[in-house]
Order: sequence, then structure tokens, then C-alpha cells
Amino acid sequence: MKLELGNIKINQVIKSNENKIADHTLYIDEQAIIDFVLEDDRISKCTIEIANPGDKTRITPVKDVIEPRCKVDSKAEIFPGVIGKMSGVGEGRTHVLKGCAVMTVGKIVGFQEGIVDMTGPGAEQTPFSKLINICLVLEPTEGLDPHVYEEAARFAGLKVGSFLGKLGESIEPDEITTYETKPLLKQIEEFPDLPKVGYVYMLQTQGLLHDTYVYGADAKHIIPTILYPTEVMDGAILSGNCVSACDKNTTYHHLNNPVIHDLYNRHGKDINFMGVIITNETVYLADKVRSSDFSAKLAEYLGLDGVIITQEGFGNPDTDLIMNCKKIEEKQIKTVIVTDEYAGRDGASQSLADADPLADAVVTGGNANEVIVLPPMEKLIGQLDYVDVIAGGFDGSLREDGSIEVELQAITGATNEIGFNLTSAKGY
Repeated sequence: MKLELGNIKINQVIKSNENKIADHTLYIDEQAIIDFVLEDDRISKCTIEIANPGDKTRITPVKDVIEPRCKVDSKAEIFPGVIGKMSGVGEGRTHVLKGCAVMTVGKIVGFQEGIVDMTGPGAEQTPFSKLINICLVLEPTEGLDPHVYEEAARFAGLKVGSFLGKLGESIEPDEITTYETKPLLKQIEEFPDLPKVGYVYMLQTQGLLHDTYVYGADAKHIIPTILYPTEVMDGAILSGNCVSACDKNTTYHHLNNPVIHDLYNRHGKDINFMGVIITNETVYLADKVRSSDFSAKLAEYLGLDGVIITQEGFGNPDTDLIMNCKKIEEKQIKTVIVTDEYAGRDGASQSLADADPLADAVVTGGNANEVIVLPPMEKLIGQLDYVDVIAGGFDGSLREDGSIEVELQAITGATNEIGFNLTSAKGY
């Protein structure tokens, strides 16, 4: 598959009476977008706020983050099986509005939602402080069940992301980058002397608001399978989970997965990037055994010499991480695992809930229990009612002066397992 990503740089977002892109400025018709969102009767109210990098603004509770994109000259649609019609993606051309994002905010769905500060020490911990965030502040219809509200909020963000993305369909991109992965035998033949490297991509699927979707299918019901990396870059995987904010993969993370980007950057130079194995993080032991068996079997079938494994979440999924690592290593395939840690506030506790001697090459996103103080901000998008009860918060987190003392796990993307550069990871 060959995918062209055309990046259209967005330097500012302005509320207007029309929706358009001109001179690297995205103009949005606020009322038209609100009316669009309120077509879903599960949402009773929607307001739109814009947060710019450097603003003294706090956004919470954050649910999902979506980068506006659209397919160009294609029968396929972005976010297939959910917002777009069901069809394969990962090839052709996709235009991306780079530098901005749609962020869903509002009344909490589950206790594991996060905070984004646009300036200060908190901003240094999240990639989203560097984006112009178009915040959809949502209120659910009274009496709505949490899982129904989660779906409604998720659909609102995806629909607006797709709508805004289509504004860039006829815009000439500032840059176009081509990514290609060939069918298996042709890919092996292209770089026969380079080590064959794959990516085992663990998806959060524990249920109860911990869900991920692949082409619209709930990933907890899949067995591990193979995807072209370009499918991931083109909207095949979407977030639907409320796992701890620090290590949750938002839809933005999936679309811009830096592990995939880094592997492509090294493809044909010192590695032969063969593709992606997606697997789930289930709850029951028998399911964990089945999924890890399949991950290892697929890695062997692809003839891989090395594998990078990333985890989403912590605790229960630590077992999936180690089972994947151990079984792949036992097939004489080198692994590097990527995780964050929950080592206690002093860093002295065991970092993962599981371990094995074969897991001897690790990249860490940091200790999510580390405490940070977020200073007061001049503007709030969303509400502070839940700061004391979200994961990473505690009774007294919200101080009288408006500052917040929390663990890093309360900050969206702070220790995310795929949210940093892996070029220093060795071992394959």
C-alpha cells in the first residue's frame, strides 16, 4: 500500500460566519458546527472554545483529540466503519490540517479523563499544548448512561474532525510525504540484507469505557491480525477509552503514531519495516493467552528479526505486555518493549505488575505517579468539579488559589507509551 499524506499547515483558527481555509487560517462557523453536533439528540448542549499554544488556559476533562483529515479523489472515507462508510483505507492521498485538533471536553464520562494546560509546567508534559485546540464543550442529555454518552461524545469529535478535514480537500498541501509498504514477499525482496522489523501494537480493550475500534469493530472481539502501517495512519484505529489520561492513546495518537513514523524513517536504511500486528488487552487469562499466542505466531510467520511492542494503559495490561514479549523472544525474535511506569511517588516501587528476564530491552515513558503542581490559569475550558476524583487526583488536589496538585497520570498524554521518539531504542 502507498499513502500520500498532504500536510496543510494551520497557523490560526478564527470563528467566522463561514467554514473555509485561506492563507493557512482555518475559519469556522461556530453556529453551523454546533447545529451539526446537536443533530445527535444525545447531546443537549455544545459550545466551542479555541485554545492556542501559550494561552493561560486549562482544559478539562479531556476525552478525545482528533486531527482533521480527509481522503482526496477516493471512494474511501476517513474513519471508516464509524463516521465514513466501511471501506479499506491506507492508500491514495489524504489531506491533513496540521497544527490544529478537535478536542472533546465536558462533563466527565469516567474517572480517567485528563487535563491539558496550554502554558506552564503542565504544558511541557503534553503534546496537545502545542496545537490549536478547537474544543467542543459537550453536555449530555439528562439521564444518559455513561457508555452512551461516551459514544455520543466520540462521534461528535469524529464528525467535526471529518467535517473540518474536508475543507482541505481542494487545498494544495504545504508538503506531501509518501509512505509505502509492499506485499510481504515483495517487501522482503526489496531489502533482503536488512533486519526485518515489525511493530506489535497493543490496543486498550478491557471494556467498561476502555475500548478501541478497528474499522468500527470493537477490538476486544478480534484476534490479533496484520495491518499495513498506512491503514493506521489513515484512520483505521480510533480511541473510545477512558483509561488514565497520561497513557491513553487518543485518536490523534493513532493517526500520528510516532513508532510507525520512526520505523518508516529508518525503513530501507538500517531496517526493513514489515508491518503492524495489532492485538488487544483483554481481561481474562484465557483471552490473554490466546492473543499473545497469535501475536507471537504472526511475528514468526512474517519472518521478523525484531519487534517493537507498545502497551496502552497499565496494571492488568502489563501481563499482556510481558506475555507478548516472552513468547516472541522464545521464537528467537528480539523485542523492545515500550511502557510507562507506576513506581510510586518516590519511584521506589515495582514499576510494572508483571516482569520476565526476557524483557531485557525497555523504553520508558516515565513514572506516572510523579507529582506535579499546575499553577492557576486565567481561563478554564470545561469544569473543575472532577479534579479531586480523576485518576491521579486526590482529595485536596484543587487548591483554593486555583492551582492543582496531581500525579502525572492526570495529564493527557504525559507518559504515553507511543508519544515519544524511539530512535534510541536498540536491541534488534
